[in-house]
Amino acid sequence: MRSITNFFDRIVQRYLPDAFIFAIILTFVVYLMGVFLTDSSPIQMVEHWGTGFWELLAFAMQMALIVVTGYILANTPIVKKGLEKISGLAKTPVQAIILVTFVGIIGSLINYGFGLVVGALMAIQIAKKVPTVDYRLLVASAYSGFLVWHGGLSASIPLLIATEGHFLEAEMGIIPVSETIFSFTNIFIVVFILLTMPFLNAYLMKVRQGQEVSHAIDWENNTIEEKYEEEKIDNPTPSERLENSKIVTLFISLLGLGYATYFFMTNGFNLNINIVNLIMLFLGILLHGTPRRFLQSVNNAVKNVGGIIVQFPFYAGIMGMMVASGLSDQMSNLFIGISNEFTFPLFAFISAGIVNFFVPSGGGQWAVQGPIMIEAGMQLGVDNAKTVLAVAWGDAWTNMIQPFWALPLLAIAGLKVKDIMGFCVIILFYSFIPISIGLLFFN
Repeated sequence: MRSITNFFDRIVQRYLPDAFIFAIILTFVVYLMGVFLTDSSPIQMVEHWGTGFWELLAFAMQMALIVVTGYILANTPIVKKGLEKISGLAKTPVQAIILVTFVGIIGSLINYGFGLVVGALMAIQIAKKVPTVDYRLLVASAYSGFLVWHGGLSASIPLLIATEGHFLEAEMGIIPVSETIFSFTNIFIVVFILLTMPFLNAYLMKVRQGQEVSHAIDWENNTIEEKYEEEKIDNPTPSERLENSKIVTLFISLLGLGYATYFFMTNGFNLNINIVNLIMLFLGILLHGTPRRFLQSVNNAVKNVGGIIVQFPFYAGIMGMMVASGLSDQMSNLFIGISNEFTFPLFAFISAGIVNFFVPSGGGQWAVQGPIMIEAGMQLGVDNAKTVLAVAWGDAWTNMIQPFWALPLLAIAGLKVKDIMGFCVIILFYSFIPISIGLLFFN
């Protein structure tokens, strides 16, 4: 295992470029595939790319706010103390890995955005408590929790098809979450990963002990966490009084958190990315105490979102080429052609994993693959709920080696994508086992 882990780590460190360069390379790969494998001309592929380029602007803003609000909240005094207390449960590098993996999984089961932020914040705090832990593996372990997001409460595809009026209702009807998220198939996969993934990551830490600790953070001089010093102002002006007013902070915080309370009272515990961002934003405002301290934290936080802002339009362009050229249909039909009733869920899962590499959005991928997979599954006699779970888990599976979703977590943790992907390859291979068993043998 040491040899395998080190091999993938060396390969990724040597050959995997920065996430932005990776997105550019992927753009050219999809462009050439569209030209040579579909009826689209070079000019048409350019058109597909440009048309889709700005389709993820709202989503990019949501992900940027995940990083900003997570950073702001993490640097409030009370949250720092809370994270420090929880991180104190880990006394050794192995315990550190187990704890951060478990926290990442539980967080992602609640909400995918919440899981990414909490995992990164816990990794930072635990690394300070256990400086001998491999920080890159620690952050990779935090990210491994994201593997289960499409089996949790924010699973976009199962939630969509359980909603009246979804775009495939005429073909498949309404499927309640009791048949998807709370099915025995999904519960088996989630519980298996929850109980074993922390120990897989701990084993990776164990086989790496004795090697040089990589990317140890100098916590005295690091730029991951801000260092705030209270500024004392003599004879403050009216504007300076407002900037340092706790009353202003309290009023606007109560307004925002009051809306969050109203939302849950009228919608139930229906977490989504917008409500998570809203809660973290207004908690951050409240816990920082004054507008000035909050704004200083914002100024530090926005330094971490450059990669997200720039890269998401490129992935939107890739999605545009995949969908408009028919490449995504070709990939799906390739696996459908070799499937039967028993193997279809497995091949649908693998197909979704491949398509996710080019269309890294759960909702977007379902719009692309859903009609094809549901029709094929019905023709083969496969239950629609099983088809949905296969696509959902395929979407989640290859997130382990797709930099798109790792960007917010890495921005908070202060690492680059190549720092963790060598370990994530091992996690990808391992997770294939329980997901495949669940989809093939459980109903």
